[in-house]
Amino acid sequence: MANRETFGSNKVAILAMAGSAIGLGNIWRFPYMVGQNGGAAFIIIYIISCFLLAVPILMSETIIGHRTHQNTFGAMKTLAPGTKWSLLGLLAVVSPFIIMSYYSVVGGWSIDFLYKSVFEGFKIADGQLQGTSFGSFISSTWGPIICHTIFSLLCVVIVSAGVKSGIEKFNKICMPVLFILIIFILIFSVSLPGASAGIDYMLKPDFSKITGPIVASAVGQSFFSLSLGVGTILIYSSYIKSKENILNSGIGTTAFDLMFALLAGFAVMPAVFAAGIEPGAGPGLIFETLPFIFAKMGFGIPWISSVVAIFFFLAVVFAALTSAISMYEAIVAYFVEEKNMSRRKATLLVFFGTWFLGLFCSLSFGPLSHIKIMNLSIFDFCDKFTSNFLMTIGGLLFVIFAGWKMKKQEVWEEFTGSGKYKFNCKIFNAFYFILKFIAPIGVGVVFLSNFI
Repeated sequence: MANRETFGSNKVAILAMAGSAIGLGNIWRFPYMVGQNGGAAFIIIYIISCFLLAVPILMSETIIGHRTHQNTFGAMKTLAPGTKWSLLGLLAVVSPFIIMSYYSVVGGWSIDFLYKSVFEGFKIADGQLQGTSFGSFISSTWGPIICHTIFSLLCVVIVSAGVKSGIEKFNKICMPVLFILIIFILIFSVSLPGASAGIDYMLKPDFSKITGPIVASAVGQSFFSLSLGVGTILIYSSYIKSKENILNSGIGTTAFDLMFALLAGFAVMPAVFAAGIEPGAGPGLIFETLPFIFAKMGFGIPWISSVVAIFFFLAVVFAALTSAISMYEAIVAYFVEEKNMSRRKATLLVFFGTWFLGLFCSLSFGPLSHIKIMNLSIFDFCDKFTSNFLMTIGGLLFVIFAGWKMKKQEVWEEFTGSGKYKFNCKIFNAFYFILKFIAPIGVGVVFLSNFI
């Protein structure tokens, strides 16, 4: 692996890792989770969870990837040779494979809505939204499949180009644009008449609404948002040069992810309240509700609503792609480094595999809607199986491995660059205590809550 590619700098690595974390979990899932779970109080628990539970898991993956500079399977073989820990490496190949099968379907939806924003627009006629029908679109056969295919092919083009020419270059361009787009939407949203109620909803907590399930939802969202437990952070960390400070990479990734999630919340919720729409509309919030808002609120100037809609769904597509390529890369790296495949061949193999499984996820809203797995549609089963079980198990095992299997000195060496960077011993000991005891218990509780 002498010729293994690396990111050009730590700043680029942070952009790439932030891109992996920032995805549909932030711009699609976070706003509707906030809406369903009481607003500001949920956000506070989410932020606490990010730093107490999510960061230790993220740093566990970062430490493992950076120390070995290998794919998920190779990393576990190197650090724990001759043990069953290599199965964790395989889990971090299987998990993103299943996730990509339905993630690319949702990414395809965002491409369709971007197309409609550009060429059809959203208009209100006789009290009804014209130009889109989310339910009829996802239940159709060929439209979602075509969009699912386009989204998957975009991932192929980026990942097959390699770490520097593909992933790094895409994130260097896409991530700044993504933040500019979401800030633009936020400014439009908070300027709408009646938006102040949405701002209050995001800023003024009502802790009386907090229940056990809401706490579990906030913790689960912090895992989903940072793409933890599926090997994407590990594989990107493995491309960080040995001399770079991984602590900056980990904290920077968390900060960018948290910042974008909050920006997305403030971009969506004030507009939702301004339109007098129920904030707990659920997963269809940005696809069913926001087009209505864009159509209704253009300050009397029709083209404004079209521009806002285009910018928003462009941001959704970009966010989906930044996370999707990291999941592609986690799988592709395994085939390249463990099976000696060329990058192009490995990428095409991953494309056909995830695309084929994605067909069933897409069709589960229409022609295959009668097929149920544990009383769930194929799409919902893949989503819940990965989000509630595979990601949580992966996160739990990664944090246990870093806290209990690896030596404390090894973790210290990664934090300090083998002594190159100064780090406060007391702060490290506090982090190590959380890594070793608090995080495993917390993640374990979240995992067990799935059975309640």
